[in-house]
Amino acid sequence: MSVKVSNLSKVYGTQRAVDDISFEVNKGEVLGFLGPNGAGKSTTMKILTCFIPQTTGSAIVCGFDTTSEPLEVTKKIGYLPENNPLYTDMYVREYLEFAAGLHKLGAITASRINKMIEITGLGVESKKKIGQLSKGYRQRVGLAQAMLHDPEVLILDEPTSGLDPNQIVEIRSLIKQLGKDKIVIFSSHIMQEVQAVADRVIIINKGKIVADDSTANLQNMVGNETVITVEFKEQVNRNIFSSIPSLKSVEQTKDGKWSFVSDGDKDIREDIFKFATQKGLTILQINKAEHSMEDVFKELTNK
Repeated sequence: MSVKVSNLSKVYGTQRAVDDISFEVNKGEVLGFLGPNGAGKSTTMKILTCFIPQTTGSAIVCGFDTTSEPLEVTKKIGYLPENNPLYTDMYVREYLEFAAGLHKLGAITASRINKMIEITGLGVESKKKIGQLSKGYRQRVGLAQAMLHDPEVLILDEPTSGLDPNQIVEIRSLIKQLGKDKIVIFSSHIMQEVQAVADRVIIINKGKIVADDSTANLQNMVGNETVITVEFKEQVNRNIFSSIPSLKSVEQTKDGKWSFVSDGDKDIREDIFKFATQKGLTILQINKAEHSMEDVFKELTNK
């Protein structure tokens, strides 16, 4: 079970929306697909789900070619598009029965619908028309539809859009769980979501892949400075810090804490503790800041 993209391109006139990208995703992986607006994320997802054809290159989903075997590909894929198109005049259960008919689920229709309603937390809303639902619950209906036929591959474009914080936690947990025995590819503009859910991240910019690695490795790519944040009990003047070894710069933050930047990857927390002891200062809090996915994203997409 895999999704294999080879030298894939999509050209609209003079614009190369996707420009010769290649990657492979295997069973048990949750892949975060990131990029600025217009980078080519949704175009790639639409090619993988057979909504549009590529200009050149190939996309193979679970052994089937998206160009020559689109019906077989769609059987393997569950897709939640960004705009989540739904029939708003249908009831939730009625809509899922309609989707089950398209997938020809037959005798297992009722059990699958009941399971999806339970998994996505739609129980209390399942007897309403989709048009009466909040945006968050409509998103849940879209997720239920995408998972209804138990696909081997889930492609989710902004899956937590419109959800409240509690719902977001639930859906993130669900994606992690599904990723244990499926392939999950999801796009998101929420960097914390990517860190929380994805095993691996692909960042695409101007149609090209600019990074493909684990979240931990990507965070180590950005910058060569170490930042230590310290809160002292006493009021201090920044000039007294000049004797700390390997200190590149120090600034006081708006909340009264101090931000120390060291040269290279040197961790100067021990030096700061020794300095504070010598000066009779009390440290209330000390933290080593990690590079965030926001830092990685800005660094790689602003080039």
